Amino acid sequence: MNSQPINPPRPALKPRPYDSIAVIGAGAWGSALATVARRAGRSVRLWGRDVSVIDDINRNSRNDRFLPGIDLAPGILATTDLATALDGAEAVLIVIPSVAIRQICAEIAPLILKGIPVAICAKGIEEGTGYLMGHIAAEVLGDHPVGVISGPTFADETALGHFTAATVAFNFSYNDRLSPMDSPAARVAVSMSTPSFRTYISDDLVGVEIGGAVKNVIAIACGMMTGAGFAKNTRAALITRGMDEMKQLAEALGGKRETVTGLSGAGDLTLTCSSDSSRNMSLGTQLGAGVVRDQCFDGKPVVVEGEHNAITVTDLARRLGVQMPICEAVRRVLHDGADLRDTFAHMWSSPIVSEPRAMMALSFDHPSGLSPVVRGDEVVS
Repeated sequence: MNSQPINPPRPALKPRPYDSIAVIGAGAWGSALATVARRAGRSVRLWGRDVSVIDDINRNSRNDRFLPGIDLAPGILATTDLATALDGAEAVLIVIPSVAIRQICAEIAPLILKGIPVAICAKGIEEGTGYLMGHIAAEVLGDHPVGVISGPTFADETALGHFTAATVAFNFSYNDRLSPMDSPAARVAVSMSTPSFRTYISDDLVGVEIGGAVKNVIAIACGMMTGAGFAKNTRAALITRGMDEMKQLAEALGGKRETVTGLSGAGDLTLTCSSDSSRNMSLGTQLGAGVVRDQCFDGKPVVVEGEHNAITVTDLARRLGVQMPICEAVRRVLHDGADLRDTFAHMWSSPIVSEPRAMMALSFDHPSGLSPVVRGDEVVS
């Protein structure tokens, strides 16, 4: 008698890529992601507002304003018309500063077909609402799967084809779990995969987004201490304890602590806190060296996401009752006029606690006897 296996092997499956991708935002990261998608064999339309940038991309396959000296993948169609960029798109990547996410989502909402997945490639928390970028997009766009692409990714290195890895995160519906190969996360991941750009998949949208938002603030802290003359011990401590702050905030919002140990958390944090190519690290370094904010970056109006995130991250943490002393220190220096050295000295002399805190509830005063430590609006003696 022929017998059939109780659990027959599943047929080999592969997600079907999205053939046409619209990239909204022609800055450095938008141009790099457009290049990745084009190298992966996708049809790519790239939208931006600056006519000179768009002309440069179409005529020369270059974006010398934001990625000087780097050849982009040929065949990218760049446009200043949003409807043209979105026409026929099967998936949309939004790659603009976090403060403009709500506005651009409202602009694209009437221009994309129902059900088209949208991946946010910006990192931050909205001021006032405390919303993550994915939550904003989901609220404004309505019936569209919304996810993020995040990880340790400098735009110039990605565009040059250096080995790079990133996480593609979407919330998984019931149907997505029944047919994961058909999920937006899997399909976006395979759509953006090239020999040099490796994607990983996550269903923890909150955990991935928190890592991306908080790491900017921790990078400013690392830069501040580096610029002030402190060494590698200090940076290692800030990175490690900063990751713990990420974990606590992610968990408070329903994310997973282990997500923060992945590419979008530990990976992105390590990269951003280790190079002056990061605008966040660079700003902190200049401030730590005594350069006044208006004179940083030679007086140029450079957007530094962590500067805004220092407020939004700590506002959200205070609402949730999460203690984030490093992010609070950055906020006080950047926005409250606090002295940099005094602020970090006070943080270093805060009560001694156990690590990890789950092991035991232990806390006692630091013996240095420095002045009280401020945590948010609370003064701890």
